[in-house]
Amino acid sequence: MDVSLGGATHLSEHGEALSKFDISSQCDSSAVQYAKAGFHWYAVQTYPRHEKRVHEDLRIRNIECFLPLYETVHRWRNGCKARVELPLFPGYIFVEIDPQERFRVLEIPGTLSVVGSQREPWPVPDSEISYLRDNLHLHMFEPHAYMAVGQRVRITGGPLVNLTGFLVRKSRGLRVVLALDLIRQAVAVEVDADDVEVIGPVPSPLQSSQSPVSM
Repeated sequence: MDVSLGGATHLSEHGEALSKFDISSQCDSSAVQYAKAGFHWYAVQTYPRHEKRVHEDLRIRNIECFLPLYETVHRWRNGCKARVELPLFPGYIFVEIDPQERFRVLEIPGTLSVVGSQREPWPVPDSEISYLRDNLHLHMFEPHAYMAVGQRVRITGGPLVNLTGFLVRKSRGLRVVLALDLIRQAVAVEVDADDVEVIGPVPSPLQSSQSPVSM
């Protein structure tokens, strides 16, 4: 199902979608100043449907956070339709912290774990977070099942140039699934066929010995 993100009034300056029912849940990164040395982005797993609540609690605790949302149409049991904003990566939120302070995050009700090994969390590449924050309001995104097999492609033109993902063919054109390998989540975005080249089969996202565990 194709979706369209809301207008500029529902987006942060970084392209992060904001719920019109809870605009106050935006993380005001300009108001939070960190000594950046040692800080990285990490994926935090939450209980189902607790993403927005955790996002608000992180904001209250002055922890830099990012909850990408997308807008879709929901049909209620009475047949009525309404546009709602849901997490782009259900069950996950991103935080920028010093890994030694991850327990500040895990103290928040609704959190389950920081994605990583028993020894340390695994950082999410800054480029992936920056891409999402800068492009959510420019392209149509929606959740997509993580693909373990298929053709891996590189986008060769346009604003998404050099990003890699999995190619999905549809009757109306091409759709590229951009995967965050660390959390085995993915999103789909439509691109022009001329802007895609196949670069090989899908590699194994994570070694079997690196399965995420609760911390």
